[in-house]
Amino acid sequence: MNKNFMTMTAATLMLASSACVGTEQAVTDAPIIGKQEITVKDGRLTPEALWAMGRIGASAVSPDGKQIAYTVSYYSVKENKSHLVIYVMNADGSNNTLLTRTAASEGQPTWIKGGSKLAFLKEGQVWEMNADGSERKQLTHFDKDIEGFAFSPDESKILFIAQVKYGQTTLDKYPDLDKASGLVIDDLMYKHWDEWVQTVPHPFLASFDGNQVSEAQDILEGEPYESPMKPFGGIEQLAWSTDSKQIAYTCRKKTGLEYAISTDSDIYLYNLESKQTRNLCKEDAKDKNMGYDTNPQFSPDGQFIAWQSMERDGYESDRNRLCVMDLSNGKKSYVTESFQSGVDTYCWAPDSKTMYFTGVWHGTSMIHKTNLQGEVNQVTEGMYDYASVAMINEGQLLTTRHSISHANELFTVNLSNKEVTQISHENDAIFKQLNLGKVEPRWTKTVDGKDLLSWVIYPSNFDPNKKYPTLLFCEGGPQSPVSQFWSYRWNFQIMAANDYIIIAPNRRGLPGFGMEWLEEISTNYGGHCMDDYLSAIDDIAKEPYVDKDRLGCVGASFGGYSVYWLAGHHNKRFKAFIAHDGFFNMHQQYVETEELWFTNWDLGGAYWEKNNPAVQRSYANSPHLFVDKWDTPILCIHGEKDFRILASQGMAAFNAAKLRGVPAQLLIFPDENHWVLKPQNGILWQRTFFNWLDKWLKK
Repeated sequence: MNKNFMTMTAATLMLASSACVGTEQAVTDAPIIGKQEITVKDGRLTPEALWAMGRIGASAVSPDGKQIAYTVSYYSVKENKSHLVIYVMNADGSNNTLLTRTAASEGQPTWIKGGSKLAFLKEGQVWEMNADGSERKQLTHFDKDIEGFAFSPDESKILFIAQVKYGQTTLDKYPDLDKASGLVIDDLMYKHWDEWVQTVPHPFLASFDGNQVSEAQDILEGEPYESPMKPFGGIEQLAWSTDSKQIAYTCRKKTGLEYAISTDSDIYLYNLESKQTRNLCKEDAKDKNMGYDTNPQFSPDGQFIAWQSMERDGYESDRNRLCVMDLSNGKKSYVTESFQSGVDTYCWAPDSKTMYFTGVWHGTSMIHKTNLQGEVNQVTEGMYDYASVAMINEGQLLTTRHSISHANELFTVNLSNKEVTQISHENDAIFKQLNLGKVEPRWTKTVDGKDLLSWVIYPSNFDPNKKYPTLLFCEGGPQSPVSQFWSYRWNFQIMAANDYIIIAPNRRGLPGFGMEWLEEISTNYGGHCMDDYLSAIDDIAKEPYVDKDRLGCVGASFGGYSVYWLAGHHNKRFKAFIAHDGFFNMHQQYVETEELWFTNWDLGGAYWEKNNPAVQRSYANSPHLFVDKWDTPILCIHGEKDFRILASQGMAAFNAAKLRGVPAQLLIFPDENHWVLKPQNGILWQRTFFNWLDKWLKK
């Protein structure tokens, strides 16, 4: 532990005693952003139509299985803001009712008090209301924003997440410099994702008598660690035992350089009575799960605890296995070993002997089930991605599902006959107006004789007798699947609506095709993964409806790297490139990025390791080394709050192109991170994207 780098608040933080008597504040004068209405011209999907869609988020099933609460995010392009609201409906989709009626966002609906009340987050505090939205009452008045919460099964306690101070600030060191903005930094992980790290999340515990919340205790008080883990962890990384006596939490107990080079997080079990903590992942000296261990869940009977587990330290894209521990004897078993892909989400069945999970295989994410003996069977099928799973009752699941051709909606799955039923219809009014392009799989032989799966998306009014400009889509990750995903930015159907054919290959390095396929990309960015891209575009270019003289190449993150690399190796195949948030100079990327475990694993280590063949192979494929071969117009896009891949990478690529005399454009977002999250920036992104493609591929 680096004592100079961490300082924690020592005092116990308090909840106000008036928490039980709070009432909902008056409606503000701010406009209420609700369900958007839009008319789609000629059936063509537009950026404005994408941003008019409601985005379904978290959901919760009532204790009796008869009602479902869920959230939807609405966006206003004019206001450049979003609004998170709560709906409640019957489990069959009937009687769907909007509960949020003010401009304040409301989220994380949670059934309490036997299903008679809904707890939820509003303005950083926990509230409760009736299932019809009436009788709202504020339960907490914590002096910091609450970011997630979970009531104990007996509802005598509440567990919640809040930020605590991390490290010593400039003001702490020099009280007379109260207006100084400089940060004095002594160790790594001083920045993460899109923030300068000055706080970390901690789990807090408080008593709840049904009306009043008592003072809260930080169960990691004095420890400089995150729980849940940044940048994306939430309440799913913590769990209550069924007897309400223990809390399981996810934590990587490392700081600074040690944190920056390791993915070794563990599941800890905190006993409320003894205040003692056990590390469930390291009790056995023979245990080799040194990678990410996250998202614990206790079985309904309390006998077992499960979590998602990666085996190898430093490998953030290792296969996520489902680990189950018998709490009576500490014995662990991995119950998804026969599924040679990762577990993305999961839940226990009521019998405590069966588990359901989602995972990708051959370009689709399906629901599977496993027993404690590791017998895995697929439950769903079709050209979809199932993105979540929860029990409604013993014979029925609640899930979210989307595809390349449809945004997320809620569905139920009948476990006896596997019938899938849509129960939410958030965007029906928009999708009924759309003329979407056909989507089909295409298999191509690779340069080494293997089978490569790509998704092909055709223009909305496809005519096989015409020739179309065609785009090669390069996936990010680098180990994220090209499945049936729906995106509000990298959306294939909006590309099809602009009269482009899209081919999206599941190239080497993507999950769903076995571990050998997944891992071939590591330290080999210029290898078969790039051959796969060229095989895919060359294969579809043979079709009579593809104009091989009007091919484009687009991608973000590792896809952005791919674009920069292909710009120097494409042998004049492409007439336009677009790279978003890609790294251009691998040498600079190694010392700029914050999560060094990624570059250590994927690139093999630091570029100064001259005697390491894997390292030398990696850095020999840095795109900046091949700028002398750039000859094709390129658009570079980057966000200045992107601390994973700094904006200097995009600027350098743009500058290099201009210095080479290559037509180039730079779209820079001072207020966006690795993604583009603000509505008007999203519209600007789409307009710039298609203006560039149209300029060079539709002459």
